[in-house]
Parts: sequence; C-alpha cells; structure tokens
Amino acid sequence: MTALPLIAARRCLPPTLARAATAAALLLAITYPAKADFRLCNNTGSRVGVAIGYKDAEGWTTEGWWNVSSRSCETLLRGALVARYYYIYAVDYDRGGEWSGKAYMCSREKEFTIRGTENCLARGYDRTGFFEVDTGEQRSWTVQLTDTAEQTPARPLPPRAPLGPSRPPTTLSAPPAGGAKP
Repeated sequence: MTALPLIAARRCLPPTLARAATAAALLLAITYPAKADFRLCNNTGSRVGVAIGYKDAEGWTTEGWWNVSSRSCETLLRGALVARYYYIYAVDYDRGGEWSGKAYMCSREKEFTIRGTENCLARGYDRTGFFEVDTGEQRSWTVQLTDTAEQTPARPLPPRAPLGPSRPPTTLSAPPAGGAKP
C-alpha cells in the first residue's frame, strides 16, 4: 500500500532526479547498517563503574572502566557481537557494593585493557570475579543493572573491600545465575 505513493511520486520527478534520489537512498542504506552493540544500562540511583571481559580471535581480554551515570546507558562494545558469553563486573561508586560473579579475570583500579586471564596477581593486576552474560549468540545485547530493592537476588553477594575510605561495602544485586570460569 505504501509502494504506490512512492511509485507515483517517482513518476513526477525528472528521470535524472529520480535516479539521483534512488542512488542516495541506496548509499544511506549501505552507509548505515543495522546497529549491533553490547550495551549496559544503569537503572540505579547511583553512579556505577563497569568492566567487561570477553574472548575474541586473539584470546581473553578485560577492559574498564566505563562510568555510567544513574538511570543511563553506555555502549561497551560497538558492532556485532563475536562471542556468546561476555563477563561484567560493576561497582556502585555512591553507595558501595558490586555486581560480581565466579568468572575470575584480571582488572585494576585505573583504566585498563588487559590481555589474558591467567596469573593476574603475579602480573600486577587484581583478580576479580565477573558475572557471566549469555547472549544466546544474538548480534546485540543490553545488560540491565538494578538495585536490590528493584530485583530479587538469585543469591546474595559477599561484601568486598571498598575502593575508597568513604564507601562502606554493601550488597546491591546478584548477577544472573551461572557465572562460570572462562
């Protein structure tokens, strides 16, 4: 039904202009492919620091930190996802606490990109428990972080030593069940 007005409109255009409009439409379709990213939304009232772990063609990598404001989203990885499983670790900057799991990977307090997950401490990094995200081999995925009051935890998280002296440890929300070692 919508094709008829388009055909009628094209007949009214001079042939040169119609060809130019068609070429521009094709160029836009090629230039802007469907968006596929790994995103994280912070649905809490606090600022959150996020690290991600994943395996690509070169092996395991962990990266951090993304600072995600309260009630906002951030793209952690751009483009189509290359793996089924991704791993997240997040810290509540304002109230303390964390989202963690049993998949141990390397991290550090400052911005980082770390290749490999072995011998974290010997290499001068922290050994941190990330929780597993099963994307089901989708091309894009969004993780939602919520407060404990907004989500019934699958299992409580143990407290972790705070990163700063003004942040007492608390438990916020449990990650999805099934955090496996990479």
